This record gives sequence, structure tokens and C-alpha cells, in this order.
Amino acid sequence: MLPEADCFAPYLRQWHLMVDGEMLSTPCARLLPVRTPAGPAMLKVSHAPEEQRGYDVLTWWRGEGAALVFKRAGPALLMERADSVRSLITMSQDGCDDEASRILCQVAQRLHRAHRGAALPAALEPLPERFEALRQSTSDLLAPARSAMHALLAAPRDGVVLHGDIHHANVLDFGARGWLAIDPKGLLGESGFDLANLFCNPDATIALCPARFQRRVEVVSATADIDRQRLLQWILAWSGLSAAWHLEDATDPDVALGVGRMAQAALQH
Repeated sequence: MLPEADCFAPYLRQWHLMVDGEMLSTPCARLLPVRTPAGPAMLKVSHAPEEQRGYDVLTWWRGEGAALVFKRAGPALLMERADSVRSLITMSQDGCDDEASRILCQVAQRLHRAHRGAALPAALEPLPERFEALRQSTSDLLAPARSAMHALLAAPRDGVVLHGDIHHANVLDFGARGWLAIDPKGLLGESGFDLANLFCNPDATIALCPARFQRRVEVVSATADIDRQRLLQWILAWSGLSAAWHLEDATDPDVALGVGRMAQAALQH
């Protein structure tokens, strides 16, 4: 194991785990495939507040539409691992984008319906706070997205526990348990928010194709039973938020801006 993977050592011992693959790194977390006496799992370690909030939500879902949590201690989470080679990214790129979009919608709906009426996780981020970067942006390019954001947040149509980052790499094939979500952000707000990010994924070629965008709008609207205009507003607002983050980080906002332009044009017709 690499020296930077020393963060896993206490949990490998405590939970009697065997390393079963190479460590994966994200900006906020380290992940390690492991084997438990009961089978494969994924060990994740992160101190980031957003990731910790995601742990709370993943635990709260109890495997309904999401990966099961086996154990949790401090910054560490031991969860169910997907071993299938099937991928929504590949599915979308191989001409089955309609099917991939439907799966993403269906997983989002399962998450939104899970444990209705139960006490909510304590540390959910209200959706208005999530949009702070867009609210604070002064870029004229993002003015239409800011307008859509204000209109949506001023009159929410429902309020559910949101995943916060549903896209093709965060919904995986868990075999007999079906397609399930990983890596939630733990938000609270209108369900339509969780349908928007898929339009910026899985790559620029697909996301920026006007015909594919139009087809996705129809597929998602029908599958998720959401009003087409409302969906387009969420796509516009989300793409503006994504672009605002990119501008803050000095990274390329072109995909988010392009998706936003298509959503804005569709709203005007």
C-alpha cells in the first residue's frame, strides 16, 4: 500500500478487512477495495464536512436506492461495493443514453421516496445554501441561471432528502440489488434538483449535442413525471451553479455554460 494510504490501517485491523485492490483518490477522500468475511466492500476515509454529511444520508437510506453501510467510525465508512463491469457512462456512450437516463431517474425517485415520514438526518444542507456560489457570482453569463434559481427557490413544490450529485459515475450496478447510488452530498429541497446534473454528463460530446439534449428532456420529464418547463428551469439553474464553481476554481465551464444555453433556449419555445 502507498504511504498516503496509512489512513486505512486502523480500520483494516479493527474490522478484519483484507485489501482487495488499488486505492482510489478523490479531492476529498481516499477509497480502498477490501474484502470482509461476508464479501467485497469499499472502505472510504474522509474528514471533509460534505463527505461526513454524505455518510449520514447513506446510513439513513439503509440500502434503499443506495449502497448499504456496513460500519462507520469517525472519518471511515465501510460500505457495499459494486463489482459489475456494467456502467452508465459506457451505456450512454454506446448509444443507450435513453436507458441510462431512465435508470438515473428511477434511482433518484427511489431515494426521494425512501423512509418518507421518518426523522431526517440531522445535518442536511438546505438547497438555498447549495446555490451560494451562483447567488454571489457577478458574471453576466450566469444571469439567466440566477433568475431561474430565484424563481425555483422562492416556490418549491416539494421537499425531500436529496442525493445532491446524481450522475453517471455515482449510480453503479450492484448486481442482484440493481442500480444504486453512491457518494451523496446530503441536501434538503425540491426533488427536481436531483434530475439536472445528468444533463452535464457523462462527457462533453453527449452533453452538448442539441438533439441529445432535447431527447433527454423528453425522457427525463416522462420517467420522473416532472413538468417539462420546471425541469428546464432546474437544468438552467444547476448548470449555472456548476459554471459558477468552475469559474471560482479557474477550471473550464464550457460544458455547464453550453447546457445552460440549451435549457434557456428551450424555455423560450
